[in-house]
Amino acid sequence: MSDHGPEPAGRLRTTGRHDDPPPQVEILTARDVPLGGPRAMTVRRTLPQRARTLIGAWCFVDHYGPDDVSETGGMDVAPHPHTGLQTVSWLFSGEIEHRDSQGNHAFVRPGELNLMTGGRGISHSEVSTARTRILHGVQLWVALPREHRHAGRSFHHHVPTPLRRHGSTLRVFLGSLAGRTSPVPTFTPLLGAEVLLDPHSTTTLPVDPAFEHGLLVDQGEVGMAGTLLHPADLGYLSPGHDTLTLVNDTDVPARAVLLGGPPFGEEIVMWWNFIGRSHEDIVEARQAWQDGSDRFGDVDGYDGDRLPAPTLPNAIIAPPKEPRRFLRGSS
Repeated sequence: MSDHGPEPAGRLRTTGRHDDPPPQVEILTARDVPLGGPRAMTVRRTLPQRARTLIGAWCFVDHYGPDDVSETGGMDVAPHPHTGLQTVSWLFSGEIEHRDSQGNHAFVRPGELNLMTGGRGISHSEVSTARTRILHGVQLWVALPREHRHAGRSFHHHVPTPLRRHGSTLRVFLGSLAGRTSPVPTFTPLLGAEVLLDPHSTTTLPVDPAFEHGLLVDQGEVGMAGTLLHPADLGYLSPGHDTLTLVNDTDVPARAVLLGGPPFGEEIVMWWNFIGRSHEDIVEARQAWQDGSDRFGDVDGYDGDRLPAPTLPNAIIAPPKEPRRFLRGSS
């Protein structure tokens, strides 16, 4: 974590150079959230939040570790359901055992993508393995567009080949970047990549000007389009840019995850592990999970009970308000 104190979401922070252009990047700061019920580990959540719900179809960003599992117990998330989304697991260190109701039994390892689609319904468990000493990574969700929100269950594993480029190493796990394309299918155009920046390096990446982008800093400090981001910051850049310049002015390597996609253009309702389009969608999915419906199936091989759904709020669950538009040079 950074030595700097937290700043309100949406603040601007320049690199301090005299020749900096007006700030273009909105900074979203994380909040701590317990994950996975009574045996919870704590994660840093930067998306969704009041200032912004989506970056492209990316709707959920959890960042955790480095977590010494001998002290914390690691990750043990019992079987739980999902609707209307894809989960994207990406690790920097450690190992997680994945089991789902399609019968997939896989391991999440550093530098390897695991993507699970749970449109109409899927359930899965996530447990850090006995071989894990330090657990460190991100868990991401992608909202499915309306026409595909009831897509069938599926699972994809991919190991992207590292690409060296101008003082950086890229691992493109979804979409295309710098001439490298992931073979993993998605339902909307997306970008997902790990970026390692050498000390005292600058790299300029060609990006799709139709995309909005988010950069989650894991370690080090990274300048993004003239704005300085600290560890756990998520920098947001609006569409309209065909290059993205990242700078590491420090003596140590920096690491970040770059996300992108065209503005989603649909209202979604998110509650617990469900994404729908209405309050009724959420109520129906919750009841199906509580009733043990075949909609979500069963997870075989997990030692323990599945997670019960929390109590619904005493209010209508509605789409979040349209995020405020970021104005360049505002403060």
